[in-house]
Amino acid sequence: MDMLEKLAARIITRSKTARADEVLRAELKVERLQPRDSSAVAAMVFSYFRWRGWLEEGQDMARQFAAVRELDFQFSSNSDAFSLEDLLKAIPAWARDEVAVTREWLVTLQTQPTLWLRAKRGTGEALARKLGDCIRGRDELSDTLEYQGREDLFRTQEFHAGEFEVQDIASQFVGLLCDPQPGETWWDACAGEGGKLLHLSELMQNKGLIWASDRSERRLVNLRRRTARAKVFNYRAVPWDGAAKPPTKTKFDGVLVDAPCSGVGTWQRNPHARWTTTLQDVQELGAIQQQLLLHAAASVKPGGKLIYAVCTLTRTETDAVATACSPRLSGFAPSPLPAWPNEPPAASDQRWIWPQNFRGNGMFVKAWKRLP
Repeated sequence: MDMLEKLAARIITRSKTARADEVLRAELKVERLQPRDSSAVAAMVFSYFRWRGWLEEGQDMARQFAAVRELDFQFSSNSDAFSLEDLLKAIPAWARDEVAVTREWLVTLQTQPTLWLRAKRGTGEALARKLGDCIRGRDELSDTLEYQGREDLFRTQEFHAGEFEVQDIASQFVGLLCDPQPGETWWDACAGEGGKLLHLSELMQNKGLIWASDRSERRLVNLRRRTARAKVFNYRAVPWDGAAKPPTKTKFDGVLVDAPCSGVGTWQRNPHARWTTTLQDVQELGAIQQQLLLHAAASVKPGGKLIYAVCTLTRTETDAVATACSPRLSGFAPSPLPAWPNEPPAASDQRWIWPQNFRGNGMFVKAWKRLP
């Protein structure tokens, strides 16, 4: 193996006890490679986990890398040559019972993910001209850009000026489905590092107020950094561990519960997670999601919205959570959400966002409204 393959092999070995993307970032930071070499190593690591189900266990890494390159070539040349039975090797056995598996979804899992950007509202066309190599969305997604270039966007002047965020198209759909209005008060109950908070604020024109909470103080520190760069000021960040007592007595026009989940919807972008996530994880998360949703619901004001979103596609964490919680959400009724292109025209109170339809992550969104 050459130097880059040896580095990729080391990252893969270390990923047995840590997340592959975190190991990759740490190793590349130490090695200080040229951007082209860093990209090559990252591609080798993610391709390995994408095709792991086809590889012989115990075979030396040089042969496994050769097998991965051949599989990549065959698939890019003619994905139709891969049967459904063969494509099922792309996911663990338990997922076949938890997800509505289709050939189209499996094919999407084996393709390279799309890099999506969200420009400041009304600036999509101008940003596309500045960055170049961009395809701009239409209608509601006119500020959504598909970036096809090779530049490190995090080093661009536009990024540091807060002109855009790297945000998957499915996550952007969640903000649009929430449809917060300027002057309203919202609660992003599981805000993480603030990706959806930034979009909610943008849609609210930086007016009104958003409470952002998470159980991790580290994530909230990163959230504050991101909001400063994006010049988002209409928020308060507070810790919340999901307990029945909310972080504030405020009643909200909208509450978004973007709950922690198994992340099955991100398996195209994060193939390593296919082999570390278990059915037990899914079941435990389903119970946590129900608790978070029911606890957060108490903070919705009459006439306000309750939005449940997860970047997963398992039944246990999606419609099963909605079905279990709906009878316990006293005073709430299902709230219709708009349909999107490539989806059925009839409005529904829940939406499945599939990677094969939008070339982004998979997500599930469910909405209720508190009755007056």
